[in-house]
Amino acid sequence: MAGQIKRRLYHILETGRTPDLASKVTDWMIGGLIVANIIAVCIETLPAFQGDYSRYFTYFEWFSVAVFTIEYGLRVWVCVEHPPLQDMHPLRARLHYATTPLALVDLIAIAPFYLQFLIGIDLRVMRIFRLLRFMKLAHFSPALVSLGRVLMAERRALAAALLIMVGMLLVSSALIYAVEAEAQPEAFGSIPHAMWWALATLTTVGYGDIVPLTPVGKIIGGIVMLLGLGMFALPIGIIATGFAHEIHLRDFAVTWGMVARVPVFRHVDGQTIARIVGLLEARSVRPGGVIVAQDEELRGLYLISSGEVEIEGENGMRSVLRSGDFFGENALFGAETGRSTFRALTQVDLLFLGAYELSELIRDNPQLAEEMNALMRARQAELANKSS
Repeated sequence: MAGQIKRRLYHILETGRTPDLASKVTDWMIGGLIVANIIAVCIETLPAFQGDYSRYFTYFEWFSVAVFTIEYGLRVWVCVEHPPLQDMHPLRARLHYATTPLALVDLIAIAPFYLQFLIGIDLRVMRIFRLLRFMKLAHFSPALVSLGRVLMAERRALAAALLIMVGMLLVSSALIYAVEAEAQPEAFGSIPHAMWWALATLTTVGYGDIVPLTPVGKIIGGIVMLLGLGMFALPIGIIATGFAHEIHLRDFAVTWGMVARVPVFRHVDGQTIARIVGLLEARSVRPGGVIVAQDEELRGLYLISSGEVEIEGENGMRSVLRSGDFFGENALFGAETGRSTFRALTQVDLLFLGAYELSELIRDNPQLAEEMNALMRARQAELANKSS
């Protein structure tokens, strides 16, 4: 009984985008509470709300912490259902989960409330930690998940851009120090002092509190401004390009839980699922939309994450595929075109895996081919029964 409850809670809390009503309602409720907390933290700093209304903010904080504490406890309890943690001892699995970034964010969101009873914490510091609850939206926001994936994928390029920016800061500070130190010792008396001007100029903020006075210093200032336009735009361009590419590939965020609950991947190890998550393209199709038309070129495997897909065969026979089913596997065996039309009956979320990537996966994981063959045979038997 406890195991069934745990699995059910895992699917509600951790599997990502799903047609399950309880999961949708839970996501909307917790997400709404997070947004309400951010608004409350900002509003309670207004003088008009610091008098008679302060107790209502306190009550709301108690309620929020209670909900977030229960949520955190449940996530730690059900994490043993997560595929890469299933082979670990429950205690080790939970400790491993507790050190993941999202779990740490969940902990930071509630820990200061309890720490204030043990040590004195300034109210302003408490507000800063409460604002960090905004990061909890990463559990529910495809955009934040996609941004995190982009930052991870582009980390080397971003590190190189950061190195260039630091180099520009040091060179600019050293040059302006050499030229302006005698004229303005209070502002440019050392390289660390000059870094404030260099940083403000490179970022094109230009506060105007410190400016070069010598002709050479002004020339250096102009050059630094022009260099700043390009250098500090570099990381923005890297992130923007990566984010646009990620959004183009995915209509929604592909998560661990989403892939792990697909039957064909149920016996795949955690490392392989992580690889699959990076290969899959997410596509959404509206009701009535044709996914693959008859005689259309087959490009890869389609896995149904949610929704229903109707198959219309050559002889007019119809059948329905549901969440967890797949189609397009003939692309793996060299078939150039399909013999059926696949049409969305409802809003459908699809996970697409190209034929080449699929063949590479099957080569490295023969058990995956066995799972696919078993499911294909079951589908063919079902169609044969319907035709008879």
